[in-house]
Amino acid sequence: MKVLLLTAATILGVSAIFLPLVTSAPAAQTPASAAGTPLGPDDTYFVTQTSLGTPFQVDSGRLAEAKGTTQAIRSYAELMVSSHITVNNALLGILKNKVPVPPTLLKAAYATMVSTLQHETGETLDADYVRGQVNYQRANTALYEYEIANGTDPDLKAFAQETLPKIQDHLARALKLQAAEK
Repeated sequence: MKVLLLTAATILGVSAIFLPLVTSAPAAQTPASAAGTPLGPDDTYFVTQTSLGTPFQVDSGRLAEAKGTTQAIRSYAELMVSSHITVNNALLGILKNKVPVPPTLLKAAYATMVSTLQHETGETLDADYVRGQVNYQRANTALYEYEIANGTDPDLKAFAQETLPKIQDHLARALKLQAAEK
């Protein structure tokens, strides 16, 4: 799992390196549909990353709910599942009036991480799930802060501002779980 987490961190790092390249280029002219407004590059990146995180959080959370060895981990996992379903529904509501780009960047890394968790049990599962949550929530905090600072779509910026405190709470809870393991 350590190799897997390093791989995911590398992918996140590479996407962070390419973000300035993508966002410094002029926005591609995407034809707006009758019901949609095209997103700029910063907003597209935000939507793509957020859309990928939700299935990962729901799938890994359901595994940890079922297989976690402590009530604290199972409760945290339950919070991740319910929170991410709610966040995804809110995002989908905003995106009804936008023309987003379908997410692809981290789909394979997240699927591999969930697959690894499926084959783990006990303290190994707990430790890998919690470590993955700390890393994910740190990256997600940075993503939402980036959207707030650089996004151009007012609906997505408002969504990020409303959601960021929840992500910061999730990070604090994950760090508390990690400290309890030591």
